[in-house]
Amino acid sequence: MSATALRASREVYRDLVAELLPGDERLVCLDTDTGLFGGVDFGPAADRYINLGIAEHTLMGAAAGLAKEGRHPLVNTMAAFAASRAAEAVKIDIAMNGLPVLIAATHSGVSAGHLGPTHHALEDLAVMRTLPNMTVVAPGDAATTESLFRQAVALPSPVYFRLGRGPTPALPPGPPVRLGRAQVLRRGLDVTIAASGPYPVLAALEAADLLARDGVRAAVLHVHTIKPLDTATLAGWASATGLVITVEEHWASAGFGSAVAECLTEIMPVRVHRVAMPDAFVSIAGDQRHLLRRAGVTAGAVAERARAALGRKDA
Repeated sequence: MSATALRASREVYRDLVAELLPGDERLVCLDTDTGLFGGVDFGPAADRYINLGIAEHTLMGAAAGLAKEGRHPLVNTMAAFAASRAAEAVKIDIAMNGLPVLIAATHSGVSAGHLGPTHHALEDLAVMRTLPNMTVVAPGDAATTESLFRQAVALPSPVYFRLGRGPTPALPPGPPVRLGRAQVLRRGLDVTIAASGPYPVLAALEAADLLARDGVRAAVLHVHTIKPLDTATLAGWASATGLVITVEEHWASAGFGSAVAECLTEIMPVRVHRVAMPDAFVSIAGDQRHLLRRAGVTAGAVAERARAALGRKDA
């Protein structure tokens, strides 16, 4: 597998910031002593990189003030802190005013699994997608991270940009990546598997392969934009298959799967089964993939859920 295929989304973000900052005087990068930008040479834009230290609430307030004065802040912190410790400032200072602040939230899900449950971010989608004016994006790999970041940074409103920690494999080629539009990676007429985030999308693709051995044709959607949700594509595939399985690296409550269920309940009522993290704190530290397997967010679990819903026995 190539180095590109195993690139970390947060490193893609870092390199894009280094590329774009010198050419756009509106952009300013605010950091929280994460170390991500250590050694980065911003050239003539060096004074527009500001490390505020470990002060996430202050980070969001400062970003709002800069945005109010015509800047376009790119703020960098861990997802667990962006969506919990700094949630009030995100809500009141940024979202309420509809300000163009891009929140680059790294170490999302259990990608910081080695640091234990205090650094897991399994509630962030629930928090951020409820905020008015907020766009919520969760790219599935390095390539989609780059494309979606370039689109998101042009928005005149706040964005929550969900990133992981370590490198993840590249997704297979698909249609052009468009903010607000789900990517159709596989077509099938028996079940729709809608996934968000790198390992959930990979699990969905592998589950489709497992199901194909049983003669089950699965459509796979890479839903990288959680808000605004691509209701038209979801409803179209839900209508075609009559069954939807969602996969995510988030607690089941109020996350991506809940967003899909909410939307389909109103416009295309079908069965929606959610594969997500159990409703419990992850009590151990460990590698991201190990924690996902332990929690049942796997290709096998997705395939089993589909077989059970379709009334088929395991192959």
